[in-house]
Amino acid sequence: MGAAMRRIHVGNALSAFGLGFTVPYLYVYVAQVRGLGAMTAGFVLAVFAVAALIVLPFAGRAIVRRGPLPVLLTALVTAAIGALSLGLAGSGATVLAAAALLGAGQAVMQPALATMIVECSTAETRSRAFATQFFLQNLGLGVGGLIGGHLVDTTRVSSFTLLFAIEAAMFLLLAVVMATVRMPYSPRIADAPASSSAKGNWKQLLGNRAMVQLSVLGFVLFFACYGQFESGLSAYGVEAAGISTSALGTALAANTLMIVVAQFAVLKLVERRRRSRVIAGVGLIWAVAWVVAGYAGLGHGSQEMATAAFVSTYALFGLGEAMLSPTVAPLVADLAPTGLAGQYNSAFALVKQLALALGPAVGGPLAASLPAPYVVTFLLFSLGISVLALRLGKRLTDVQDRPWLAARSRVVARGGAASESVSA
Repeated sequence: MGAAMRRIHVGNALSAFGLGFTVPYLYVYVAQVRGLGAMTAGFVLAVFAVAALIVLPFAGRAIVRRGPLPVLLTALVTAAIGALSLGLAGSGATVLAAAALLGAGQAVMQPALATMIVECSTAETRSRAFATQFFLQNLGLGVGGLIGGHLVDTTRVSSFTLLFAIEAAMFLLLAVVMATVRMPYSPRIADAPASSSAKGNWKQLLGNRAMVQLSVLGFVLFFACYGQFESGLSAYGVEAAGISTSALGTALAANTLMIVVAQFAVLKLVERRRRSRVIAGVGLIWAVAWVVAGYAGLGHGSQEMATAAFVSTYALFGLGEAMLSPTVAPLVADLAPTGLAGQYNSAFALVKQLALALGPAVGGPLAASLPAPYVVTFLLFSLGISVLALRLGKRLTDVQDRPWLAARSRVVARGGAASESVSA
C-alpha cells in the first residue's frame, strides 16, 4: 500500500471505532436515558435512513465534480457536529435535527471513502484494498462497542454525552488524517465539456445494464442479510427460538469475529475466482444459514442446541460478508466509466440504504408473527442471490468478472510470458 492508501485505511478504522461507541446504544439513549419514549427513538432511526436517501443522489454528483476528498471532509465535519449535538440534545426536535446531521454525514462518508480507495488502487490491488477496509471497519466497530459498553451508564446522561463526544472527536481526527492525503489525479466532470449534466450522468448509469443488474442484486443482498440483523433476525431469535439478550449479543460478536478471523483467508480463495460465482456462492452459504436459523426456532432440540444454531447463523452470515467485501465494491468501480466512480459508488450506496430501510420494516413484523414463513421467505431470497449473480456474470466482460486477466494481458503485451492459468 502507498501512503495515501494507508491513511485511508487508518481513517476507515477511526470512523468505525467512533461509530462503535454509539450505534449499539442509540435506542436506549433516546428512549430511556433522555426519556423521550420508544416512538421518538424509532423516529430517530428512521431519520438516519431518510437523511441518507436525501443526500446520496447529490453526493455522487459532488464527488464527480469536486473529488472525493473535499466531499469527505465536509461529511466528517457535518457528522461531528451531529454527533456532539446528539449527545447534548434534550428535546425531541433537537434530537431529530442532530440525527439528521449525523445520518447525512455518515451516508456521504461511504461513497467518498470508496471512491478514494478506487483512485488509490489498481484493478489488481482493489479487491485486497476493499477487503482490508471491511476488516478494519468491523474491527473498529467491535472494539468501539466493547469500550463504549464499559463507559456507558444508563443512570447518567453524562456518560452518553461522553460517548457522543468521543464519536465526534474520531470524526474530526479522521478529517485531520484525510486532509494529509495526496490523491492521484482523476478526471472530473469539470474537465469535460459544459454539455455534461447530472441528468446525462444518471441516464448513462441507468443505461449500463450490468450496473442496473448489480444494483438489483445489491438490493437483495442488503435486504436479505444486513436489513435483518437488528430487526427481523433478532426478533425471530427472541420470539421463535427463545434466545436471551445475552445470547443475541454473542451471535453479533460471532458475526464480527468470523469476519475479522476469516477475511484474509477468504480473500486468498476468492481473488482468483469469477466475481459472479463468488457472489453466487454467498447466496448458497446464506441459504444454509437460514436453514440453520430455521432449526433454531422451529426445530425440537434443546435450548442449548437452538442457541448454538442461532449463533452459527450469524457466523455463516459473517463468512458470506467476508466473501462479498473484496468482490462487490471493486466490481462497482470497474463498471464505472472514467471519472464517474463517485457517481456509481453513491448510486450503489443509495440502493444499500433503500434495502436497509425496507429490510427491518418487512422482516421485523413478519419474524415476530409468522416465523416459519419468515425463514422460508429469506431462504428463497438467498437462493435468488445465486440466480441473480449468475445472470449478472453473463453481462460482465472477462476482465470485469476476472480482474486478474488485466494484469496478465499487460504482461503479454510487454512481450512477457503469462505464467498463470485462468481459473474458475
